[in-house]
Amino acid sequence: MECNSQESIFKIQSGIWRTFSKFMLINFGIALTLMILFCPSCFLSWNGIINIIPDFLYALAITIAMSYGGNVVENYYDSRVSWIKHPVKRLLFTGVTYLSYAFVVAFIIVFIFSLLTDQIEIESIPWLLLAKISLQPMIIALIIMAIFTTRSWLMEWRKSAIEAEKLKSEKLASQYQGLKDQLNPHFLFNSLNALSNLVYEDADRSAAFIQKLSKIYRYVLDVQNEEIVELEKEVSFAKNYLELQKIRFEDSLEFKIELTNTSEVFLPPLSLQLLLENAIKHNIASQENPLFINILQKGEELWVSNTFQPKSSKDEPSKGIGLENIRLRYQHLSQKKITVTVTENEYLVQLPLLKLSS
Repeated sequence: MECNSQESIFKIQSGIWRTFSKFMLINFGIALTLMILFCPSCFLSWNGIINIIPDFLYALAITIAMSYGGNVVENYYDSRVSWIKHPVKRLLFTGVTYLSYAFVVAFIIVFIFSLLTDQIEIESIPWLLLAKISLQPMIIALIIMAIFTTRSWLMEWRKSAIEAEKLKSEKLASQYQGLKDQLNPHFLFNSLNALSNLVYEDADRSAAFIQKLSKIYRYVLDVQNEEIVELEKEVSFAKNYLELQKIRFEDSLEFKIELTNTSEVFLPPLSLQLLLENAIKHNIASQENPLFINILQKGEELWVSNTFQPKSSKDEPSKGIGLENIRLRYQHLSQKKITVTVTENEYLVQLPLLKLSS
């Protein structure tokens, strides 16, 4: 425990020393640059360098004071006045506070420097002259304020942008999980509802229905945490689902599946089941008017169509939950959109096939 405590203290001390060293090095560089700009010839001889040392120390003291004050002012207002919400108020508060600080500190440094270099006497202090001289470092103060203000604004804007993107991602993830959570109870409820009708009609067919249902529901459980599944797996599931419905409808339901290339293409899981369920639920399927369902791969889309022979809206009102579920999941996964086409004899949904981004 004692070793860990000493190690933590050492890390803190090392961090403080690195920050201080970096701060001093930057200000040393600024002061040196100012000296080079104001008196480049002073660096051409050793005597010139010796003579400029007092001015360099004065410039160094000014830059250190201005930098430190700028950092303190920005840190103070960062937690109190937001750049994003109140930019004008923040700029006004920062400017007034920092420039007031800069003038007072510059005046104190000028006063002390003038006393130490015997430029003024304590008995007759030229306050007005010192005030005018103190205005000169305000140029440095303005530059430093511009740097700190820009840095502070950019940091807060970046933080705000990251938080907004994080909230957006969390919201989308929550919405997508909610969409997937709709599928299991939705599928199970409709399957059990169909089974309850079948039990009274034929015990043997209802037993076969139960066996098929258990295999299909296994797939539902396997893909419930997946965002996308391989086209081949989803179509295989759709085939089993349609065969399950054939047990119930017999010759009243016919289907055909044609695929050309199932490698490296994907679909949102159970999207086919929702479309097939809607087709069976909302259309007439009888010996006189069989329901035909086709699943056909065309280029980068999967076309799912059925004969359009809707039941009475009073019997099976459509709420559009299944189709909207598919639309929203595509919206979460891709910029591609599904297309729905309804003609006099056909109801067609075109599902874009998705690919994994490299």
